[in-house]
Amino acid sequence: LLVHGSNVVVSAPDSNRVRAGLEALDFLVVCDFFFSETARFADVVLPVTQWAEEDGTMTSLEGRVIRRRTAIGAPDGVRSELWIFQELARRLGSAGTFSADPAEVFDELCLASAGGLADYSGLSYGLLDTGEAAYWPYPVGSTGTPRLFLDRFAHADGRARIVAVHARVTDAPAQRDGTVTLITGRLLEHYQSGAQTRRVPELHQAQPQARLQVHPATAARLGLVDGGEVEVGNMQGTVTCVAEVTGGIRTDTVFLPFHFPGAQRANLLTLGVTDPVSGMPEFKRTTVRVRALVRTPGSGPAGPVSVPSIRTDAHA
Repeated sequence: LLVHGSNVVVSAPDSNRVRAGLEALDFLVVCDFFFSETARFADVVLPVTQWAEEDGTMTSLEGRVIRRRTAIGAPDGVRSELWIFQELARRLGSAGTFSADPAEVFDELCLASAGGLADYSGLSYGLLDTGEAAYWPYPVGSTGTPRLFLDRFAHADGRARIVAVHARVTDAPAQRDGTVTLITGRLLEHYQSGAQTRRVPELHQAQPQARLQVHPATAARLGLVDGGEVEVGNMQGTVTCVAEVTGGIRTDTVFLPFHFPGAQRANLLTLGVTDPVSGMPEFKRTTVRVRALVRTPGSGPAGPVSVPSIRTDAHA
């Protein structure tokens, strides 16, 4: 398995199963620019360039295609992922050719996307270098599409389709005896698995550890106090963290951010169940039990998570 810039040990649901799967692999390669929790399981770690160390493009959430340019040089021995793919193809005797030039790869994307919804065929580095606000779809001969569905929707008659959705009864047990619904999500200060943001001193200082948000009424019922250690568990696993009593959450739910590794990993608790239509994991309805954690003398608190070294050694 080749993992590129993804910290699945922290970010994927049913984390214990993910870890077991990685440990059972014959060979694991991780390409990343930080030594992530997933990289610790790799047989080979290939340090790769990050966004400020390479040319390329990015497409914003509003659909604008933006040129990126190298701002700083990469450390010695660090390679781009395009170079890695090219070398893998060459060393494995591939009949095809893989370019390590970002401009050539972008031209191939433009050609391959022609006629599709995300049509880049009218774009090029030359056009993007002029600073034009280029929004996809941008087919050949057009001036782009700043608002995708301004005049019509993506159906033959141009009309939208409105589908009634009926909620079904879930099999979640009643909220009693310390059982509540766990909601996982993001904090302002951190992003995804925290592999980058937990290494920024200001962000790490602002949010150094996972905090379980719980309503005051629920906290009183369960004997939890603000700042006290708690144990959150179910059949999947157990998380230890600190309670944050707040009125900003419902009494039948608790909230845990998923940015933290180790014993504070929220995805130790989530199920590997996905929506049958979208394929999205079931991150918003995990059932857990919460209890105050009383440490024995000398055992010490869980404390903030440690931050590994900034950059891996170059072995590419």
